[in-house]
Amino acid sequence: MWGYCKAFLIALFVSWVITPWYRRLAWRWGIVDKPNARRVNEVPVASGGGLVIIFAFWVAIWLTGARHPALPGLVIGSLIIGATGWIDDRWDLRPRAKLLGQILAALAVVANGTIIHFATNPFGGMIYLGWLGAPLTVLWIVAVINMFNFIDGLDGLAAGVAVIACLPLFSVAYELGYGFVALLLLALAGSTLGFLWYNFNPASLFMGDTGAMFLGFMLGALSVEGTLKGAATVALAVPVLILGLPVIDTVFSVVRRFRNGVPVYQADRGHLHHRLLELGLSQRQAVLLLYGWALAFGSLGILLMQAPPGIATFLVLVVLGLLVSLASRWGWIGAGEDGQEQGKHFS
Repeated sequence: MWGYCKAFLIALFVSWVITPWYRRLAWRWGIVDKPNARRVNEVPVASGGGLVIIFAFWVAIWLTGARHPALPGLVIGSLIIGATGWIDDRWDLRPRAKLLGQILAALAVVANGTIIHFATNPFGGMIYLGWLGAPLTVLWIVAVINMFNFIDGLDGLAAGVAVIACLPLFSVAYELGYGFVALLLLALAGSTLGFLWYNFNPASLFMGDTGAMFLGFMLGALSVEGTLKGAATVALAVPVLILGLPVIDTVFSVVRRFRNGVPVYQADRGHLHHRLLELGLSQRQAVLLLYGWALAFGSLGILLMQAPPGIATFLVLVVLGLLVSLASRWGWIGAGEDGQEQGKHFS
């Protein structure tokens, strides 16, 4: 267990120490998020801080001496997604270019062998996916990348949700005997938590797409390597529930934008965090409330780990259905001026 704690503490310390240094560089380089109609910050804030999370994470992995066949794919994929995010934070990439970077990062881990080979049958047993495993894995990783890109809208929200998601995923990976994945998840939690000290409201540094996409990439890839890859896999419902908050926000966003007749990648101010602000909550109150939701989903995911796949899948569908129904009744996924706002980024 000391090895896991060591990875967490190293990543936490490195991230916490170098974040102020990077913040000064970001101002010098002009990587700054300026207030606009889509953002909630009222003053310019340095961005691209995801580089700190990436650096601290890999320093911790290097110093702990972790070795695994999946490591090269994760390294290459993180370099691709980190470069894609940083270029976007610096110069604003087109959505298609960002999507291409996300797909290439996912392909890097798939080409290295991180593939969903089996799926649990809700009626019992396992289903061998064969060649379908590779495209399904790419789809899953790209989806999780954009889930975290979607929720990165308030100070500390994406970072805090990522830290919370790492803990139940660590529990599942450790229980299944995937020690390498468990170590990486704690290193990811540590590097993100150290950054969160400066990113919580009022934030002095944003992670930008560099951080949001890296967190989504790592959580997507590690959830495959640690829960979905082998014959000892758990039901897909488990990682879906653990990532329940970004999953739900993404479902709402897709439905809302489809109903509004706009592309899925087109930004708006209809996300869960925007709606909570409209209800009168402060940024801190909204973020802390969403942290609570993330904790609840993570706890439910762990509880369902030992449940029969059919029950787990059924409960996930029921929860999603109820939430979509309630959101529709409250007008959170309907057409409106906010839903029709134009934008050029995944958000």
